[in-house]
Amino acid sequence: MIDATVANFETEVVEASHTVPVLVDLWAPWCGPCRALGPILEKLEVAYEGRFKLVKINTEEEQELAAAFGVRSIPMVMLLKDGQPVDGFVGALPEGQIREFLDKHVPDTAPEQADEAEPSDAEAASAPALPPLEKLQQDLATNPANDNARKAYVELLLKDGRTADAKLAFEPIAGKALADARIQALADWLCAAQAAPGLPPVAALQSSIAANKRDFDARYALAQQHMAAQQWTAALDELLDILMRDKSWSEDRARKTFVNILELMTPADAPKPAPGQPPVADPTVESYRRRLSMTVLS
Repeated sequence: MIDATVANFETEVVEASHTVPVLVDLWAPWCGPCRALGPILEKLEVAYEGRFKLVKINTEEEQELAAAFGVRSIPMVMLLKDGQPVDGFVGALPEGQIREFLDKHVPDTAPEQADEAEPSDAEAASAPALPPLEKLQQDLATNPANDNARKAYVELLLKDGRTADAKLAFEPIAGKALADARIQALADWLCAAQAAPGLPPVAALQSSIAANKRDFDARYALAQQHMAAQQWTAALDELLDILMRDKSWSEDRARKTFVNILELMTPADAPKPAPGQPPVADPTVESYRRRLSMTVLS
């Protein structure tokens, strides 16, 4: 069970719902039926063993999210799949009816989670002091299945502009993109880096957009040029402009790329937040995450 806020809504609710159904419980501390319903939902989340994710929103503390969901009465429960609400109910239903509600939407089994091989403390302590790229090369030579090292290696190669080398290094983990947000983000970055040389120049794309604000192909191509140049906020601005005009353009491609850039802007070794707390992010990432949430829900 996760407590959602504006800061973590995109990650914990919208993005998560593309992997597993997300059940959003909108409640308030003063609401008696909410206090009766909450424990039932928490019990069912455990009983369903990962087949859905429970997220709670305190409507007193998160009034913007409550307004975005159009809350008129609580408790209010909404089920999201693929970033969109698909069903819901209002009031404290008995457990049997909630099970019937869930069984209409949740999968028969929980989604598989990718295993990530972590280097041991002993290995880390005994490793020679090498430049980061050489250290990662050594790690992969010793253990080619070390996905953490491979992701970091691909990232450094892309930062250095070594697109062809990054493509070769990325291939062993390409099939795991659906289960790993960092791999998805690296795939998008790699795609942009490969596409950039064949795209129109930045000035030409900007001219096309000036002539037609809804030239989304030009906007996305410009975002790719910015990604290839590691100009992350410039890319986010173009993608946000697409989303404000057409949220589902090109099968949700703009939103997915936006989320991937936010992932790339967050250090892979950033400390994980305490349970129920929003992720620690720099002000720029937090600001763009908030803007995306508000755009998607508007």
